[in-house]
Amino acid sequence: MNNDKILGNIIEALSKHQDSAAVGVLEDVGTDCPSDEIRRLTAKALIDRNTYDSLSVVIQKKGKGINDLSTSVAMSTINELLTLKDKSEALKVLDETEENADDEIVKETARSVKALMAFSEA
Repeated sequence: MNNDKILGNIIEALSKHQDSAAVGVLEDVGTDCPSDEIRRLTAKALIDRNTYDSLSVVIQKKGKGINDLSTSVAMSTINELLTLKDKSEALKVLDETEENADDEIVKETARSVKALMAFSEA
């Protein structure tokens, strides 16, 4: 079994773990991994948790989730956000990011994703 497969299994287990500390582990282990696939799986796991803390990682952090430098990871993260059944928490984090982020690129990305989410609901 290769390392990406092992990490993928760990990420999946952490996504189902109820302890809020799992979000920190996912952020530390998965979002900083050099593998696009592991970062994509980590973003999906964080979005599936659909909590303020987990969504903040993929929305508000520069270089992670929707702000990932890999276009495939960023687009995959955006697609996962668009498929959420309950988008209320994601919209809350997007609003806060748009209003309070220090980095203009992070703000603009949040604004764009928020517009896509509104359009997908229409």
